[in-house]
Amino acid sequence: MKQTERMKHIKLVIGYDGTEFHGFQRQRGLRTVQEELESTLTTLLGHPVSIKAAGRTDRGVHAEGQVVSFWTNCPIPVERLPIVLNRLLPPDIVAKGAKEVRPEFHPRFDATSRIYRYLIDNRPVPSALLRRYAWHIPEPLDVKAMKAAAQYLVGTHDFVSFHASGSDLGSTVREMKRIVISKRNGIIAITMEANAFLYHMARIIVGTLVEIGLGKRHHEEMKDILLARDRSAAGKTAPPHGLCLMQVRYGRRRRCYKHGEIQDEQRENK
Repeated sequence: MKQTERMKHIKLVIGYDGTEFHGFQRQRGLRTVQEELESTLTTLLGHPVSIKAAGRTDRGVHAEGQVVSFWTNCPIPVERLPIVLNRLLPPDIVAKGAKEVRPEFHPRFDATSRIYRYLIDNRPVPSALLRRYAWHIPEPLDVKAMKAAAQYLVGTHDFVSFHASGSDLGSTVREMKRIVISKRNGIIAITMEANAFLYHMARIIVGTLVEIGLGKRHHEEMKDILLARDRSAAGKTAPPHGLCLMQVRYGRRRRCYKHGEIQDEQRENK
């Protein structure tokens, strides 16, 4: 009799073009990344698959480094899973890498930081090739002022001014590790790394930076916006198609639960 394969906990890194998806999270009657991925994995592995994810991107938001995990006893070698999976996945989702991880690994709670990048096409005439991946703003943006404003956000702060309603995550305190703004050939890239992001936080920050870049606000106002702790003090929410989840980082940490919230401490994530 053939021996039953042991259950393996798999960490899978995926990328996707979010244009045709109604976000990551499964929704009844709508096409989502989770629904497509779980359905394809179920077909490939021969048993029902439920995935956990590092984050739930909104409708129209893209990813280069989303992380999910799932359990399987399928005998396919882990290193070959992405190759076989990509033969079945729709072209707007790509499996980029897989490895076996410890049983208690959680792609969301074990993450030490997330990196998002927002692209702005800041040229008079937009690129046809970037229309799905960059926000076109024809008016010149003052990148120097945007950089000065962004530095007020670096560090540990209450980011409730950059939190859209519709999601209750408890504490609105986050650590912004870095914000890097660069411009090349008319394309502005805003890269943000934080331990975690609030609902629409990245897009509201970008929308506020754009208003500063357009001269509608002074860069020093960013400090007042942060201290106001009021969503109405910040700028508009940037459109979703310019945003991409680039990477989810895992280091040494362990999870400690205190007063119903997850506190980050060090533990190996293998």
